[in-house]
Formats: sequence, structure tokens, C-alpha cells
Amino acid sequence: MIIKNYKLLLLFTVIATFTFISSAYAKGVYQTEPDFLNEVFKGEVPPSRNLILKSNLRKPIEKILGHSFSGVRIKYWKDKNQTAWVLKEIGKVEYITFGISIKDGEVSTANVLEFKETRGWEIRYPAFTSQYIGARLIKSDKLTKNIDGISGATLSLWAMNKIVKIALMLDEKIQNEEKK
Repeated sequence: MIIKNYKLLLLFTVIATFTFISSAYAKGVYQTEPDFLNEVFKGEVPPSRNLILKSNLRKPIEKILGHSFSGVRIKYWKDKNQTAWVLKEIGKVEYITFGISIKDGEVSTANVLEFKETRGWEIRYPAFTSQYIGARLIKSDKLTKNIDGISGATLSLWAMNKIVKIALMLDEKIQNEEKK
């Protein structure tokens, strides 16, 4: 009886330790903002710009997010026909920071820069993020690509989908203003 209880205790300890280590491993900074920008702009990062959020931009952003957006401006980088955005959205309870670049109206880079959640960290891998490459925005809130989910990462995936849609929408707004 004592040996059986000891084995159960040992098994429980191993499982608990593995769970703690894997969730602790998931949290962290995977790529810094400067590294992301250097990757996108091949070492020649343009100066940052600010997009002031008036109601004509705030309302579509809040529609995509499904909640209010408290920022007054959004920082971005632009060089010719390419923009880069570093945006945050809540996964389940913590913010996830994403780096999204748009070139010629479609996603050219989609990276998870920082992840603080205990679950859903699998979205950081290129096997997942590469699904966004080439995606465009249609009907102001739909992606042209279907994104396959990851079991246990649903809220993280939803957060990334929202941020990609917002980056595409803001890029379109900037490109249209420059054509005027």
C-alpha cells in the first residue's frame, strides 16, 4: 500500500513539474522589436511614424477587437510599399505582442514577439505563423486565408487573427491616404 501511494505521489510530482516547466518555458520574449524591424526592413529601418486614432479608425478597430481600444495613436514604420506594426492583444488574461508587416496589401511577416500566457504559445512557431503570409483583408474584417487552429491555443489564435486584420486595415488606410 505504501509503495503504491509512493508511486502515485511520484507520478503526480513528475506531471506537475513537467506542466510547470512547459508553461514557464512558453513565457518570454521571442524576438525584440528592433530585431523584428531589422528583419522586415533588411537592416535599414525607417523612422517610426504615428497614426492618430480618430473615430473613423477607432470604430473599425474596436469592431475587430470586440472591445474598446484605449490608445490615442499607433506607432508604425513605412518604407515604400511596406509597413510594419508592433501591436498587442490579450490572449486569455495576458497581452501577446505581435510583429506584422504588410507589403503590397498582403501579410509578408507575422511573428509573435512576446508571449506571457501559460497556454497557446505554440502559435509562435513558423509552422503556424506562415499561414498568414499572403493573407489580405476582404469586407473589412475577413482574411482571404483560412487559418488552421492549434488545440489549446484558441484564444491566442483569435488574438493573432484580430491583430493581423487590424494591421491590414491600417496599412490600407495609410496607402490610400498617400494616393490622394
